[in-house]
Amino acid sequence: MKNDVVPIEIRGILPVNSGCAIFVGNEEKVFVIQVEHNMGAVIGMFMRDTPKERPLTHDLINQIFQGFGITVERVVITELKNSTYFARLILKQENELGRKLVEVDARPSDCLALATAQKKAIFVTRRLFEQVEDMSATLARINEGGNDSEQV
Repeated sequence: MKNDVVPIEIRGILPVNSGCAIFVGNEEKVFVIQVEHNMGAVIGMFMRDTPKERPLTHDLINQIFQGFGITVERVVITELKNSTYFARLILKQENELGRKLVEVDARPSDCLALATAQKKAIFVTRRLFEQVEDMSATLARINEGGNDSEQV
Protein backbone atom coordinates (compact mmCIF):
# COMPACT_ATOMS: atom_id res chain seq x y z
CA MET A 1 0.00 0.00 0.00
CA LYS A 2 2.83 2.44 0.79
CA ASN A 3 3.72 3.02 -2.86
CA ASP A 4 0.11 3.26 -3.98
CA VAL A 5 -0.95 6.08 -1.65
CA VAL A 6 0.43 9.42 -0.48
CA PRO A 7 -0.20 10.78 3.03
CA ILE A 8 -1.95 14.15 3.09
CA GLU A 9 -3.59 16.40 5.64
CA ILE A 10 -6.05 19.26 5.63
CA ARG A 11 -4.02 22.41 4.98
CA GLY A 12 -6.83 24.97 4.97
CA ILE A 13 -10.55 25.62 4.61
CA LEU A 14 -11.87 28.56 2.63
CA PRO A 15 -15.55 29.52 2.33
CA VAL A 16 -16.48 30.13 -1.31
CA ASN A 17 -19.75 30.96 -3.08
CA SER A 18 -20.55 27.32 -3.83
CA GLY A 19 -19.61 25.94 -0.38
CA CYS A 20 -16.11 25.45 1.01
CA ALA A 21 -12.77 24.72 -0.58
CA ILE A 22 -10.90 22.16 1.47
CA PHE A 23 -7.17 22.41 0.70
CA VAL A 24 -5.57 19.00 1.23
CA GLY A 25 -2.03 17.91 0.55
CA ASN A 26 1.51 17.79 1.84
CA GLU A 27 4.79 19.66 1.37
CA GLU A 28 4.96 18.48 -2.25
CA LYS A 29 1.48 19.46 -3.49
CA VAL A 30 -1.87 20.83 -2.31
CA PHE A 31 -5.18 20.37 -4.12
CA VAL A 32 -8.76 21.44 -3.49
CA ILE A 33 -11.87 19.41 -2.79
CA GLN A 34 -15.12 21.40 -2.94
CA VAL A 35 -17.64 20.50 -0.24
CA GLU A 36 -20.98 21.86 0.94
CA HIS A 37 -20.73 24.82 3.29
CA ASN A 38 -22.04 22.87 6.29
CA MET A 39 -19.49 20.08 5.72
CA GLY A 40 -16.68 22.62 5.66
CA ALA A 41 -17.96 24.01 8.96
CA VAL A 42 -18.17 20.51 10.49
CA ILE A 43 -14.64 19.61 9.39
CA GLY A 44 -13.39 22.91 10.83
CA MET A 45 -15.16 22.21 14.13
CA PHE A 46 -13.50 18.78 14.38
CA MET A 47 -10.11 20.31 13.55
CA ARG A 48 -10.50 22.84 16.38
CA ASP A 49 -12.12 20.32 18.78
CA THR A 50 -15.03 22.75 19.13
CA PRO A 51 -17.53 21.67 21.79
CA LYS A 52 -21.07 21.25 20.46
CA GLU A 53 -24.38 21.62 22.29
CA ARG A 54 -25.85 18.54 20.60
CA PRO A 55 -24.17 15.75 18.66
CA LEU A 56 -23.78 16.34 14.94
CA THR A 57 -24.34 13.52 12.45
CA HIS A 58 -20.65 12.63 12.42
CA ASP A 59 -20.59 12.66 16.23
CA LEU A 60 -23.50 10.21 16.16
CA ILE A 61 -21.69 7.98 13.67
CA ASN A 62 -18.59 8.04 15.90
CA GLN A 63 -20.70 7.13 18.94
CA ILE A 64 -22.24 4.20 17.05
CA PHE A 65 -18.78 3.10 15.92
CA GLN A 66 -17.56 3.31 19.53
CA GLY A 67 -20.49 1.20 20.73
CA PHE A 68 -19.53 -1.56 18.29
CA GLY A 69 -15.78 -1.26 18.86
CA ILE A 70 -15.18 0.25 15.40
CA THR A 71 -12.56 2.88 14.60
CA VAL A 72 -11.61 4.66 11.43
CA GLU A 73 -8.35 3.05 10.35
CA ARG A 74 -7.72 5.54 7.53
CA VAL A 75 -9.39 7.22 4.58
CA VAL A 76 -8.21 7.22 0.99
CA ILE A 77 -9.30 9.70 -1.66
CA THR A 78 -9.24 7.43 -4.67
CA GLU A 79 -10.24 9.10 -7.90
CA LEU A 80 -11.76 12.04 -9.73
CA LYS A 81 -14.55 11.41 -12.26
CA ASN A 82 -16.53 14.18 -13.97
CA SER A 83 -15.33 16.76 -11.40
CA THR A 84 -16.42 14.52 -8.49
CA TYR A 85 -13.95 13.02 -6.02
CA PHE A 86 -14.45 9.52 -4.66
CA ALA A 87 -13.09 8.08 -1.42
CA ARG A 88 -12.91 4.93 0.66
CA LEU A 89 -13.42 4.75 4.41
CA ILE A 90 -11.41 1.92 5.98
CA LEU A 91 -12.91 0.80 9.30
CA LYS A 92 -11.41 -1.55 11.87
CA GLN A 93 -13.35 -3.57 14.41
CA GLU A 94 -11.59 -5.44 17.18
CA ASN A 95 -13.32 -7.57 19.77
CA GLU A 96 -13.05 -10.95 21.50
CA LEU A 97 -13.70 -12.68 18.16
CA GLY A 98 -10.79 -11.04 16.39
CA ARG A 99 -10.00 -8.17 14.09
CA LYS A 100 -11.89 -7.17 10.96
CA LEU A 101 -11.21 -4.47 8.35
CA VAL A 102 -14.05 -3.18 6.20
CA GLU A 103 -13.69 -0.77 3.27
CA VAL A 104 -16.70 1.42 2.46
CA ASP A 105 -17.38 3.78 -0.45
CA ALA A 106 -18.01 7.26 1.00
CA ARG A 107 -18.01 10.93 0.05
CA PRO A 108 -14.62 12.55 0.60
CA SER A 109 -16.28 15.19 2.80
CA ASP A 110 -17.64 12.51 5.16
CA CYS A 111 -14.29 10.72 5.13
CA LEU A 112 -12.45 13.95 5.99
CA ALA A 113 -14.92 14.73 8.79
CA LEU A 114 -14.66 11.26 10.35
CA ALA A 115 -10.87 11.08 9.99
CA THR A 116 -10.50 14.55 11.51
CA ALA A 117 -12.85 13.72 14.38
CA GLN A 118 -10.86 10.58 15.22
CA LYS A 119 -7.45 12.10 14.36
CA LYS A 120 -6.79 9.37 11.78
CA ALA A 121 -4.63 9.26 8.67
CA ILE A 122 -5.77 10.65 5.33
CA PHE A 123 -4.29 9.40 2.07
CA VAL A 124 -4.74 9.98 -1.66
CA THR A 125 -3.90 7.45 -4.35
CA ARG A 126 -0.59 8.22 -6.03
CA ARG A 127 -2.30 8.17 -9.44
CA LEU A 128 -4.80 10.85 -8.34
CA PHE A 129 -2.13 12.89 -6.56
CA GLU A 130 -0.11 13.07 -9.76
CA GLN A 131 -3.23 14.02 -11.74
CA VAL A 132 -4.56 16.94 -9.64
CA GLU A 133 -3.52 20.56 -10.11
CA ASP A 134 -1.11 21.91 -7.49
CA MET A 135 -2.79 24.73 -5.55
CA SER A 136 0.07 25.36 -3.07
CA ALA A 137 0.76 28.86 -4.43
CA THR A 138 -2.93 29.76 -4.23
CA LEU A 139 -3.15 28.63 -0.61
CA ALA A 140 0.02 30.57 0.24
CA ARG A 141 -1.42 33.75 -1.34
CA ILE A 142 -4.68 33.30 0.58
CA ASN A 143 -2.82 32.81 3.87
CA GLU A 144 -0.59 35.84 3.19
CA GLY A 145 -3.60 37.99 2.34
CA GLY A 146 -5.32 37.20 5.62
CA ASN A 147 -8.58 36.07 3.99
CA ASP A 148 -11.19 34.14 5.92
CA SER A 149 -9.41 30.85 5.32
CA GLU A 150 -8.77 28.60 8.24
CA GLN A 151 -5.06 27.93 8.18
CA VAL A 152 -3.80 24.63 9.44
